[in-house]
Amino acid sequence: MNIVVCLKQILDPEIPAQDFRIDQERKEPTQGNASLVISPFDENALEVALQMRERAGEGRVTAISIGSSSGTLALRKALAVKADQAVHVAAEGTINSFTAAAILGAALKKLEFDVVLCGRQAGDWDFGVVGPLLAESLGIPCVPFVTEASYAGGAIQAKRQTLDGYDLVKAPLPVVLTVTNASTNNLRYPKVKDVMMADRKEILAWEAATLLGGESPDASIEVRDLFIPVHKVECELIEGDNATEKALKLARRMRELKLV
Repeated sequence: MNIVVCLKQILDPEIPAQDFRIDQERKEPTQGNASLVISPFDENALEVALQMRERAGEGRVTAISIGSSSGTLALRKALAVKADQAVHVAAEGTINSFTAAAILGAALKKLEFDVVLCGRQAGDWDFGVVGPLLAESLGIPCVPFVTEASYAGGAIQAKRQTLDGYDLVKAPLPVVLTVTNASTNNLRYPKVKDVMMADRKEILAWEAATLLGGESPDASIEVRDLFIPVHKVECELIEGDNATEKALKLARRMRELKLV
């Protein structure tokens, strides 16, 4: 069983908003003081892939990422937790969902795969459409919001989250799964020895332009503006000789402000 996991490296979404920096000319975030991490739902997808291989007792996990040369950091982490192979597709600038799906679809045609796993959405733009778009481009089924999966009887059995609980789904191969977070799929920690070995492993290097054969996918998304929201907080002190007087003044002021 050949499993491919799509990883996106993003700016750490846990940092304070004021630490982000925006390139206003290109309408995209820049690294600034932020560290680079694997998109959280993609980490969940990687863990599900590793668990599938362990349950089957066989299989091969390939991690693939699109982006600048810094994207190899995400792939090194995947190798450190025992992914078998890593592929970096070089592409500069912001890659929108439609272009990402087109690039991944072209890359997958060069790889042997039975199952493709994506995070349910990226941790930066949160569109959540790359998985379904990729499945559509490949002409194969897509099962969304999966928390765990296993291979049995030539098919994939997946547990997927719904508004009412969970569904158990059986899907034929090949298939695309989009993975959501659960307590059972937090990415494991790599061993120091495996981190050191991952630094010496080869990462296949491909070019997005070559994979697409010069074609220009439909961008379909135009970023008109991008900014860091500023929340202004004003504090007004209510004075009075005693608690009763302060309470009356507070109630009067709240009525003036139409808060009550």
